[in-house]
Amino acid sequence: MKTLLKFPLFRYGCCVFAGTALTALAIFSFDHRSMRLAVPSNQAASNESTNAAAQPAEEAIILEGAGDGGQHFASAHPLVYAVREAVPAAKTSAQLVPPRPVPAAPKPELPALKNMAVPPAAVPAAIDDGFLSPEERVNIAVYESANKGVVNISTKVVNQGMAMFGDSVAEGAGSGSVIDKEGRILTNFHVIEGAREIEVTLDDGKSYDAQVVGVDPPNDMAVIQIQAPEASLRPIPLGDSAALRVGQRVLAIGNPFGLERTLTTGIVSSLNRSIPTRNGRTIKSIIQIDAAINPGNSGGPLLDSRGRMIGMNTAIASKTGQNTGVGFAIPVNAIARVVPQLIADGKIIRPETGITRVFQTERGLLVATVAPNGPAAQAGLQGIQIVRQKKRQGPFIYDTETVDRSKADLIIAVDGKKTVTADEFLTTIETFKPGDEVTLTLIRAGREMTARLKLGGGGESG
Repeated sequence: MKTLLKFPLFRYGCCVFAGTALTALAIFSFDHRSMRLAVPSNQAASNESTNAAAQPAEEAIILEGAGDGGQHFASAHPLVYAVREAVPAAKTSAQLVPPRPVPAAPKPELPALKNMAVPPAAVPAAIDDGFLSPEERVNIAVYESANKGVVNISTKVVNQGMAMFGDSVAEGAGSGSVIDKEGRILTNFHVIEGAREIEVTLDDGKSYDAQVVGVDPPNDMAVIQIQAPEASLRPIPLGDSAALRVGQRVLAIGNPFGLERTLTTGIVSSLNRSIPTRNGRTIKSIIQIDAAINPGNSGGPLLDSRGRMIGMNTAIASKTGQNTGVGFAIPVNAIARVVPQLIADGKIIRPETGITRVFQTERGLLVATVAPNGPAAQAGLQGIQIVRQKKRQGPFIYDTETVDRSKADLIIAVDGKKTVTADEFLTTIETFKPGDEVTLTLIRAGREMTARLKLGGGGESG
């Protein structure tokens, strides 16, 4: 039996998807016509065997492997939504759409961005005008110091059509921030996803073709690069999102509806929000703001009153696709942790457990399969067993297969942190590095035990 619920829409700069009002949901389906979410009703746990393991859902969640490099999990009923609200090339590209916490992590050392020639932050110069209020002077100073580092990103996507009609070309657009003098630009992954051509327009009106340096789809981050004169590049200095407070003044600059370098202002409405992503994961530690964010703002900077980037504008909660005063930005400390690796390697190397599939239950994650000779197998973790037997019926002998869950491990915690959903498990694991050891708390055959697991490094994004 499925329960039908209505929820607000989360919109990305070039994307739209229905979410569960800031909560992570592993399995659900989306009805585009009625804008409804069909949420499978909870299944009560049952004791199938003497180990009292909870009865799992009908289909397993893919944690690693399955041909995707091991970095994502996919539910049995993945979230469905438009990858890009694109417009035909013949039409104006102004019909773009507005604006994936990134796992919570200790405050990163911003000097890790030593490869990025980011100038030191400075207090914007005061505006000498007796007719302006102090607030207006700050707004003007921040805009004048940062707007030249905001770029307009235009993309072209080729959609394959039927042979007799040929392919069609669609256009999209978004925003980005210059982060160094070598022409690297930070933006959202969903802004450039699937693009055959990427064009960046600077504040001087000159346009350059861009190449992708690296992407991190689970965190909705991407770095692209252009070959432009150093004098034309105005990097935006980075701030510290760990110091943010609710009520703090923020400013957003972007290109809503193609209107280049538009400034909007507001406050930090809340911190540590979570928003769902298209691949079933959840971005955490998101900044919620009330500054107006509209289609085309995706990838643009969120600034503090000193003109420093404290986040990247990413999504809004809206039923119409337009600003409703509830916007979301990825915190800059998460960006500072991810971007250097994207620049160095073009991808994010994520720790790998070797657990390839699990069943999500009310008590924890029931291990379904583990990779042969992988970290989980080496740690002694056990999955579901397939028992094959030969049976005789009259003169005939035939083979049978039965599923034995009695010896499968039920993961209930990672390093003492309770873990019930696949998203919680992966988020916790991703706070570690390949080579680190973690302690898994398990229930096996009805008894609680622990296992030490050394993380591999095969999982990647990009």
